[in-house]
Amino acid sequence: MRGPVIHQTAMLSAVTTEDLVPKDHPIRRIKPVVDAILVDLEPTFRQMYSVIGRPSIPPEHLLKSTVLMAMYSVRSERQFCERLQYDMLFRWFLDMGIEDSVFVPTTFTKNRERLLTHEVADKFFKASVEQARLRGYVSDEHFTADGSLLEAWASVKSFKPRTESGQGSADSGGGAGRDPEVDFHGEKRSNATHQSTTDPEALLMRKSNAHAAKLHYSAHVLMENRSGLIVETELTQATGYAERDTAIELLKRLPGAGRQRRTLGVDKGYDTRDFVKGCRELKVTPHVAQNVSGRRSAIDDRTTRHAGYAVSQRIRKRVEEIFGWKKTVGGCRKLRFVGRKRNRIWTMFSGATFNLTRIANLDRDAALRAT
Repeated sequence: MRGPVIHQTAMLSAVTTEDLVPKDHPIRRIKPVVDAILVDLEPTFRQMYSVIGRPSIPPEHLLKSTVLMAMYSVRSERQFCERLQYDMLFRWFLDMGIEDSVFVPTTFTKNRERLLTHEVADKFFKASVEQARLRGYVSDEHFTADGSLLEAWASVKSFKPRTESGQGSADSGGGAGRDPEVDFHGEKRSNATHQSTTDPEALLMRKSNAHAAKLHYSAHVLMENRSGLIVETELTQATGYAERDTAIELLKRLPGAGRQRRTLGVDKGYDTRDFVKGCRELKVTPHVAQNVSGRRSAIDDRTTRHAGYAVSQRIRKRVEEIFGWKKTVGGCRKLRFVGRKRNRIWTMFSGATFNLTRIANLDRDAALRAT
């Protein structure tokens, strides 16, 4: 018998978002961790807002929304707010009811300066690391550092010669609604003589000789080797020395830096005397992959002969999983904002979201072992 099509919707319903999310859904393991982080950030939230005036959108909703955007590869705040209208899982994660109204995309824009002023992204990321540390997932002795180029939200057509004021020259031609046609043949362009008019902080860089030069930022992570979690991260301009300089800076941020013996696994790009010297000054043994292509490596057999060196070189490849996740899932392959500070907020949240998904998986594995 063919079932009839009923066009009349129910007037009243007792169904909640809690009923619509499967009990075994993976996001149920992530939500308690996020809620615990937001409880730790409560003092910061009290400083961010006045005690008088019209109530705003709760900051908890904005931070949870950012986690969802990174977790589900939502490209923009406008797209997220549109999806929040009908996605019951998103509403459940934000503790919203089925009938609750959705905030507008400009809410994120108006509160972004607040996040910058109070360093909420940094605190949220550090709180995710602390949640892993409380569970015993974080190593304090063995680490891996690496960097990767992230494409900026700016076209190479905006990379123009600098004017006397230091800024790139304005666009000319092309007409309204159309990018101008630019011929770069025979023109020598460099970061010293040219600058993007769209994002002046983005620098022209290419990943290798086989890739075209584009405007990039440089992302850096410091991974602990026990569970593959990110313990420190940063976003800088894509200079030729950014990876090595930032790796030393990230090591200095670790608790007990310069007082505790540690190891650091890195690839051949870090095989320089200055980097090795900087690590040793912090009491960090540099397990650097030797670069002997027509040169002499900065480390010798006194380091490579130990079994720990081979272990570090094997485990350090796991850091590529982090960048792979951030680019394919976390929305970092092409950045969505203009300027280093705004993009840094997003990379911090995407790094924290990676940690949250990793913690949830580790909690699941621990529960299975206990049964």
